[in-house]
Amino acid sequence: LSGIWQDDEGVARFVASEPERTIGFLSLDLAAEGWREELERGHQELKLRGVKLMPMYGGFLPNDRRYDDFWSYVSRHHLPVLLHTGTTFIRRAPLYCTLPRHLDDVGIRFPEARIIMAHLGHPYEGEAIAVIRKHPHIYADVSALHYRPWQLFHSLMLATEYKVWPKLLFGSDYPFTTVDESFAGLRRLCSVNIGGFSLPAEEMEKMLYRDSLPLIFS
Repeated sequence: LSGIWQDDEGVARFVASEPERTIGFLSLDLAAEGWREELERGHQELKLRGVKLMPMYGGFLPNDRRYDDFWSYVSRHHLPVLLHTGTTFIRRAPLYCTLPRHLDDVGIRFPEARIIMAHLGHPYEGEAIAVIRKHPHIYADVSALHYRPWQLFHSLMLATEYKVWPKLLFGSDYPFTTVDESFAGLRRLCSVNIGGFSLPAEEMEKMLYRDSLPLIFS
C-alpha cells in the first residue's frame, strides 16, 4: 500500500508550491486504524480540500455503516470524495468493493455528500450511470477509458440515452496518459457511427470544458 497511497504532507507541500493551479486531496484507508485522526489532520491542519478512497486496496465497502461518521464529516465540511470504482489489476484486491451500487446506498443516506466515481465504474458503467442519474451530487469521471474505445463508445451511448452527460466530468488519469491524449481519444469517438447511432459532439465538448469545481465544492 505504501506504493499506492501518497503521503498527505507531500501532497500539501506540492499544493503550497502551486496554490493557484492545484487542489489537494488526502488519501484514506477506512479499514485502517486512525483514519479519523488522519482525516481531521489532513483537512484542518494541512488544508487539503478533498478525499480519495480506494476501497479495493483496503478491502472495505464504502457504504458500510461503520463509516457513517466519515460520510457525516465530509458532508458537513463540504469535502468532495473521489473513489476508485471498477476494475483493478491487483489480483488480491476485491472488485466487489468497487461496485458503483454501493454509492447509491451512500447517496440515499447522505444526500449532501459530493461524490465522484472514477473511471465511470468501468466495466460496470451501467451501474454508474444509474447511480449518477438518481443522485444530484454524485458524478462520474471518464478518466482512463479512451484506451478501450469500443466499450467507451457504448457506455457514452448509454449516457446519452439516460441523459446524464451533465453528470460526467473529464479526467485524464495522468501520468498514465496525458490531457491531450485523452481529449483526442474522446473526440475520436464522435466520428464513429454504428447502425445510425453516434455520440453527440456538442455534449462531448461541453464535458471536456466543463468547470467541475463549482459542482463538487458547492
